[in-house]
This record gives sequence, C-alpha cells and structure tokens, in this order.
Amino acid sequence: MKKKLTEAIVEINHTANRFESSIVLLVNDKHIDVKSMLGLSISLFHDDTFMLEIHGPDEEQAKEALIKAFVNHSLRINLKE
Repeated sequence: MKKKLTEAIVEINHTANRFESSIVLLVNDKHIDVKSMLGLSISLFHDDTFMLEIHGPDEEQAKEALIKAFVNHSLRINLKE
C-alpha cells in the first residue's frame, strides 16, 4: 500500500474515532464504517468522489473534521444530507 494512502487511512480513521456519531462512507453501493481501519483501507483504493454520511450528537463537528482530513489528502468528498 502506498505510504500516502496509508497516512490518509490512519488520519481519517483516527479523526472518525474521536466522535460518537455514526460515520459511513458510501462506495459502489456499499456502506463502509469509517471507524473500521480495514473497511476504510479497502474503500480508499477507488479513485472516486466519496460520499460521507454522518449522524449523531456531534455530527456537525465530525463533518467539519472529516472534510478537513479528506481534503488534506486530496481525496474528493461529498456529504449526504
């Protein structure tokens, strides 16, 4: 696995785990728990714009932090409302 991709996976996973909210990445009709390192590592191999779905008590803070983490690694992200 490329070093940059590994760094992105670790940062996004650690960011997601700071929050209580449910954080799901939608990739190719699959729902991936962003708090799962394995699921996240498999899903980020796709060169796509990712759809992120966040629900919970701290979702606004989670959205802000995760958008920043994805953008920091030049990964395209959209939020599902």
